[in-house]
Amino acid sequence: MLATSDQFTLRLASGPQDLMAAQRLRYEVFVEELGGDGPMVDHAARLERDAFDDHYDHLILVDKTRDPAALAHVVGVYRLLRSDQAAALGRYYSEAEYDLTALKNSGRRLLELGRSCVHPDYRGGSAMYFLWSGLADYVFTHRIEILFGTASFHGTDAASLAAPLSYLYHHHLAPTALRVRARAEQYQPMDMIPADRIDRKAAMLATPALIKAYLRLGGYVGEGAWIDHDFNTIDVCLIMDTDKMNAKSRAFYAQGRENA
Repeated sequence: MLATSDQFTLRLASGPQDLMAAQRLRYEVFVEELGGDGPMVDHAARLERDAFDDHYDHLILVDKTRDPAALAHVVGVYRLLRSDQAAALGRYYSEAEYDLTALKNSGRRLLELGRSCVHPDYRGGSAMYFLWSGLADYVFTHRIEILFGTASFHGTDAASLAAPLSYLYHHHLAPTALRVRARAEQYQPMDMIPADRIDRKAAMLATPALIKAYLRLGGYVGEGAWIDHDFNTIDVCLIMDTDKMNAKSRAFYAQGRENA
């Protein structure tokens, strides 16, 4: 167990019921709310799943008042894969969208983050804090040095997202040593607007909260976005070097670990 309160428990999924509850939450968010789909999505059972699930750790936020038998107890989730697990599996999920050579050749301990979501009824409250504090504990426990994973803008119309994508490219592009690149099949250039013509306020308003949270912690983005037609999203690859965190960010992670 990573953290607990009167209402919540944060822990790693253990057993089929926990995993299916995480997949049910993912279905509600990624399929029903955002219009995504995929070859292994089970619409009859309302489960968003894929071939990678059995190989990953699933950090789950459990509301103790909700019924596990109805697969309703998981209200937040992060899917996690360490570099040692990826070595056994043979690949990362993100490699379908990005060339990760720069990260894999860095010699540093990696953690891939994915499938992050929170039930709509719990957004804006303490749920995200619990998830982040648990993630911080996981990072410290496994001595992770680089966190990365794809994060999404809703929709596949790149022109409508020109401002936020261009802002990310001009102001938060990863250094060369860590710069992954979107694969050619669905590659979308991000530098659609010159830096001096971007409305920063409008760009930030159009950027999802999760992406902005990583940027505040010192995160970068890889080169190029990926258009994911199955999930009805445009994805960017976020990268965070724990050595480059500023003092405020380090304090947040340290607090997360102490409170877990």
